[in-house]
Amino acid sequence: MSVPGDSAYVPRLSRARIITEVVIVLGLSLGASAVYSIVSLIADATKGTPLADQSTQLNPPQAEREWLDFTYQFLGVVFALFAVALVLYLLAQPPLNPFRRIGFDLSRPGRDVLAGVALAAVIGVPGLAFFAATRLLGITLNVQASSGFPYWWSVAILVLSALRAALTEEIIVVGYLFTRLRELGWRPWTIIIASALLRGSYHLYQGWGPFVGNAVMGVVFGWCYTRWGRTMPLVIAHAILDVVSFVGYPLAAAWWPGLFG
Repeated sequence: MSVPGDSAYVPRLSRARIITEVVIVLGLSLGASAVYSIVSLIADATKGTPLADQSTQLNPPQAEREWLDFTYQFLGVVFALFAVALVLYLLAQPPLNPFRRIGFDLSRPGRDVLAGVALAAVIGVPGLAFFAATRLLGITLNVQASSGFPYWWSVAILVLSALRAALTEEIIVVGYLFTRLRELGWRPWTIIIASALLRGSYHLYQGWGPFVGNAVMGVVFGWCYTRWGRTMPLVIAHAILDVVSFVGYPLAAAWWPGLFG
């Protein structure tokens, strides 16, 4: 496997500094989400109600008044991206460019778009079938990806939410975490598995099915990153998957009510 990263000299950080930095970053972002998801799954599993009869909503309304709902949702997207800005800042170790370092730039837009679309197709179609199977098995909650389009700006906010998820997950869990774990001397497949398990864990609030599905997605994305050294195709693929999920959910729920009911 190739090793992503710039060929320029990288200033060495101490092992203690890297570990502390990773703990802080994850504690402020997706690591905290993973802990909350584990607690949420335990709470759901001990309710006495089967997981299949419970539901969770990914993009719920934030207020009854339209302007306030928009404001809260928009601010939620904006402030979530500060975690992305933080890891890019931490990866900006002169003379390295943090965007180039993790392959999140516009140096090869055509290939990145094609790779992203292909990845979305490879993950998306089997993923829908796997979700349906885990719903039938009763190990996945009824996941409501959105509440529909009550306002003229609803689709735009759902697209922004998809971009937020794609950026936070791929830049932090792949670009940043792979870089730091590599600096700690971890082997490529150890990094891939650890990152994939983290990805699955912060989806546990949706049930065991999404945990497994997202962990598998993490393995595929991690392997692609070690091969390509670029997060841009991963961000594109993730954004496509989430836009289709968030915007297409109301239509899918109407067409296949048994799957989402």
